[in-house]
Amino acid sequence: MSHPTLPDIQVAAFALVRNRRLLMVTARGRDVYFLPGGKIDSGETPRDAVIREVFEEVGARVDPDSLAIYHRLALQAHGEPEGRLVAMTIFSGELLDEPVPSAEVSELHWVRLADADRCPPAGADLLYVLHRDGLID
Repeated sequence: MSHPTLPDIQVAAFALVRNRRLLMVTARGRDVYFLPGGKIDSGETPRDAVIREVFEEVGARVDPDSLAIYHRLALQAHGEPEGRLVAMTIFSGELLDEPVPSAEVSELHWVRLADADRCPPAGADLLYVLHRDGLID
């Protein structure tokens, strides 16, 4: 049975690198590492979405003047039918607060390339890009 073409899932995510490690999170009851971020709501810009999602997930305010698009990708969406893509706009920037787990997030992780096997395809792709750019170990 063929699936009708499913629309891409539009996501905005945040890449915070400190000490050559990337901030990632695990959601409650899950062991996969995700970037702080999430789906872009109707009428919301990717920039607005990343500011909202980072606050919801790690309780930190993004410095809006520091935000810049670092990378874009479209890859198979984790946990979705084959062929459903996540179209992700990944921002770099600085936080005005120290990140902490929120109601949606059980743990924060500072990740390096060796942790790519713990990530969905989009997160692993970003780790390779950051490593290629000399930003993480």
